[in-house]
Amino acid sequence: MQYDPIKRSLGSVFNKTVFLRKLFYRLLNLLLLRSWHIHKELRRWIKPESPIILDAGSGFGQYTYTVARMFPDSLIKGVDVKEEQILDCNQFFLKLKLNDRVIFEKADLTKYIEEEQFDLILSVDVMEHIEEDVKVFENFYKSLRTNGMLLISTPSDQGGSDTHDHGTDSVTGFIEEHVRDGYNFDEIKNKLRQAGFNEIYVRYQYGKPGNISWKLSMKIPIILLGISKLFFILLPFYYLVAFPVSALLNWIDLVTEHKKGTGLIVSAYK
Repeated sequence: MQYDPIKRSLGSVFNKTVFLRKLFYRLLNLLLLRSWHIHKELRRWIKPESPIILDAGSGFGQYTYTVARMFPDSLIKGVDVKEEQILDCNQFFLKLKLNDRVIFEKADLTKYIEEEQFDLILSVDVMEHIEEDVKVFENFYKSLRTNGMLLISTPSDQGGSDTHDHGTDSVTGFIEEHVRDGYNFDEIKNKLRQAGFNEIYVRYQYGKPGNISWKLSMKIPIILLGISKLFFILLPFYYLVAFPVSALLNWIDLVTEHKKGTGLIVSAYK
C-alpha cells in the first residue's frame, strides 16, 4: 500500500467542508516532519514588503495555505500539472475569501517561466517526480527576483523514496513513483549552480528521530488503512498515544544537525 492514494482518500473525506479541510491542513502540518522544517526556513526568510510567492507543484494546497497564513500581505500563485487539483484549490480558496491574493493555474514546470516575478518559490516533494530537473531549476532562477529565495524539500539518496522496486527506469515505493531515488548534497548543489544559483544551503532532514516519527505517525497508520478502512475509526485513539511521541521526535529532528538523513531541505538565492 502506498502513501499518496491513502492521502488522497483522506483528503476527499476532509474536503467535505471548509472547516474539515482546514483541519486536515493543520493535522498534516503537525504530523509531517517536512512541514516542521519548511516552517523553520520560512520563519528565517527575510521577506520583502508584500512578497509575491510561487507554490511550484501546489497539489492539494497545503503549503499555499501555510504561506498565505504566515505572510498575510503576500500575493501567491500555485501551479500544478493536475487540472482537477487546480480547480479544487481555486474553489476552496474562494470559499476562504482569499481569492483576491491567491490563485491557482495549471502549468508544466519544465516550461513555466515568469521573468523576475517572484520573491519566493516553494517546491515541496516535487523535484523527485521530474526528469528534467535542471530545466526546472533554470526556470525557477529566471522567475525569481534579485535576492529571491528558492526553498525545496525533497528526498535524499539515503532511502527517501522508501523504494521497494528498482525493476524499471523510474523508482516505485511506498511514497509513489519517483524518477530518481533522491538527491545527494553535491548533485543538487551542482544542478542548482548549473541553473545559475550561487548561494546554496543544503541540510538533511529525517535523521534517525525523524525516520522513527515518520513510521509511527504516517507509515504504520497508512499501512493499516490499506488493510482495512475500519482502522479510520480507531485513528483518533491511535494518535492519542502516538502523536506526543512523534511530536517529540519531530522536534529533536528539527533542532539536530544531521550527518545523514532521508530528506533534504535546500535554500538557494538569486
